[in-house]
Amino acid sequence: MLNGFRAFKNSVSHARIVRNRICTRNLTNTHCETSVRNGVGILKFDTPGSKVNVLNQEFSQDCKDAFVSLRDDPAVKSIVFMSGKPDCFIAGADINMLAACEKKEEMVALAKGGQEMMQEMEDCKKPVVAAISGSCMGGGLEVALACHYRIAVENKKTSLALPEVMLGLLPGSGGTQRLPRLIGLPNALPMMLTGGGKNARSAKKLGLVDMTVKPLGPGISDPQTLTHNYLEKVAVDVAAGLADGSVKKPSRKKSGVKGLAFNLPTYNKYVRNFVCDQAQKQVVKKTKGVYPAPLKIIETVKDGLENPKEGYNVEANNFGDLAMTDESKALINVFFGKTQCERNPYGKPERMPENISVLGAGLMGAGIAAVSLEKFNKVILKDVSETAISKGEDMVRDVFKGRVKRKKMSQFDCDRLMSSLHTELDLSNFADTDLVIEAVFEDINLKHRIIKEIEAATPDHCIFASNTSALPIGDLAKASKRPENFLGMHYFSPVDKMPLLEIITTDQTSKEATRAAVEVGLKQKKTVIVVKDGPGFYTTRVIGALMGEAFACIQEGTSPQDLDKAFVKFGWPVGGASLVDEVGIDVAYKVTKYFLEVFGDRISAGDPRVIEELVESGCLGKKNGKGIYLYDKRQKGGTRQINPIAEKILQRYRTPGQAVPTTEDVQWRTYMRSVNEAALCLQEEIIANPVDGNIGLIFGIGHCPQRGGPFQFLDTYGAQNFVDKMRKYEEDIGFRFEPAQIVIDYANSGKKFMS
Repeated sequence: MLNGFRAFKNSVSHARIVRNRICTRNLTNTHCETSVRNGVGILKFDTPGSKVNVLNQEFSQDCKDAFVSLRDDPAVKSIVFMSGKPDCFIAGADINMLAACEKKEEMVALAKGGQEMMQEMEDCKKPVVAAISGSCMGGGLEVALACHYRIAVENKKTSLALPEVMLGLLPGSGGTQRLPRLIGLPNALPMMLTGGGKNARSAKKLGLVDMTVKPLGPGISDPQTLTHNYLEKVAVDVAAGLADGSVKKPSRKKSGVKGLAFNLPTYNKYVRNFVCDQAQKQVVKKTKGVYPAPLKIIETVKDGLENPKEGYNVEANNFGDLAMTDESKALINVFFGKTQCERNPYGKPERMPENISVLGAGLMGAGIAAVSLEKFNKVILKDVSETAISKGEDMVRDVFKGRVKRKKMSQFDCDRLMSSLHTELDLSNFADTDLVIEAVFEDINLKHRIIKEIEAATPDHCIFASNTSALPIGDLAKASKRPENFLGMHYFSPVDKMPLLEIITTDQTSKEATRAAVEVGLKQKKTVIVVKDGPGFYTTRVIGALMGEAFACIQEGTSPQDLDKAFVKFGWPVGGASLVDEVGIDVAYKVTKYFLEVFGDRISAGDPRVIEELVESGCLGKKNGKGIYLYDKRQKGGTRQINPIAEKILQRYRTPGQAVPTTEDVQWRTYMRSVNEAALCLQEEIIANPVDGNIGLIFGIGHCPQRGGPFQFLDTYGAQNFVDKMRKYEEDIGFRFEPAQIVIDYANSGKKFMS
């Protein structure tokens, strides 16, 4: 930082000397504007009518034209690249452009076009400075990497990342080649393999940026504008200093212990091979090999370091190969779906809820309060005892302490938010509440009593939302005198980590209440789907079919460990038995009892007495340390021990004379039951469209993201193939494998769900 300050001081002095020689000339096209100040060419890109800048062919061509005009201008001695948008440098490539490519050759051509543009910047004889504020992602970071000097603003919005792996791709415009040489192989691989971002300070420590600037406070303008203008001034001064030599070019050579730590794994063949082999093992361990992109990234980086002349060609070719995989196409569709579910399709509410009250200070209630505190004027957390309130406050505090530990929040902000949390034992301060979210026990009589008490204490416009995971919202609304303001808001545990919010409406729920609930969810940074009321709604109903088949497999002789292995190998984030423990066996029991009444044996599959006995024996799941597995907070990783009580119960209900299902059968039976139930929900209009169906299951229960969700899977696998496989299982096992009529119709017509 001291060198950065000296550089800034020198460059400011230089600017004072030449201030009488300032001249400005402009070149403007659709996306870019250039000007010249003190011999520094400023290229400012700003896509009109958009919150973000993305790299598409038009944007890239405009940037290239603007860059060439400055590069070839003899009056320009150095160049600054920056965005006109304070919150976004470049957010990456235009995903629509990528999705439109149908052949590998098209994707390879896109990659090579990007590589050529970046190479022109890197080869420029004039110093090129990237001034970064806001998101600098994917192709945006590749643009910055091609510059000779990088400056970033230290604020929450600034993040530098290469997230292509999340789309089943790799960085295709030089990222796999430049990043390892800049920050070293051990630092570069995690960035590319996880897609995780670095803030300005972390990027500076890594050597990813050369200088940081602190944001300014309010003054003659708002802080955001002042900071952005200040960044431009600093960048211009540094660029001028680089051109006249008063600012030294950053040395990329490493020496001493740091040099060994950088050079050995990056440039020594044997150490590099070891690092790449270890990375490959970690990827396979975490993904079970179901995602091709991470392994291809390691291969591309390694090839580039071994043969730099061919590295860019390897990168472009591998980019093309990955783009043609089913996994990449599925993940790109997930991206589009998630983006769609992060907008309010119902429009802005006339009255936006500002004061939120949460009933129940347990795990769910505390989590809902935590995600609300930053975004709303007033948040109340209510329970019936001081002990419950105290535990709830501790859980909220733990959420924020975790953010502080991860450096996502300052201790000051943690303390400020905790001091703003209102806790109540009665309803005396509910008179200004706009939205009540109920998160109490799953007891309909208790909820009915609470509804009546709340409506007596809140204004007529107040919306009542239940966080129930299965009880019909219509049945709960029978206790309400304002059914038009009544709906469900189903959060997933842990609330601060799980991204989905499932909003459930009845025929009486007003559009205004729905609009407001969606807007609240979006402010809480949730991915929101709206579904119709029905048994289990959408996600719980699909989990019911999935878990029912999983228990059937266990009763047929599949061990919980083998069930978990089969699930994870197929692409689920957690195993089937572990998922039951996470959800809570007691919760699963209540849902199973209810589903038996509504659906009969079609969903539950196995003998329901198994789960009943587990609950009666105190096997409730992870929450009390005893489920199908035993849980010890002191245990960090490793293989969990089967709960001997649960094991005896499972053995007692083993189906006699039944062959143990193969791993493949376990995988396909459970997965196809879940897909079929999702299709039935679409058929019954519980979900509005296939996109909501995909997003709801992927972000709610981790439904094999590499397959793109149930409806993307049906299109990729083929509706007719699905019907045929279900018919075979129906013949061998029973009626619960009868395929949904909507899938049969699509198979007969050749239609696609995602078209």
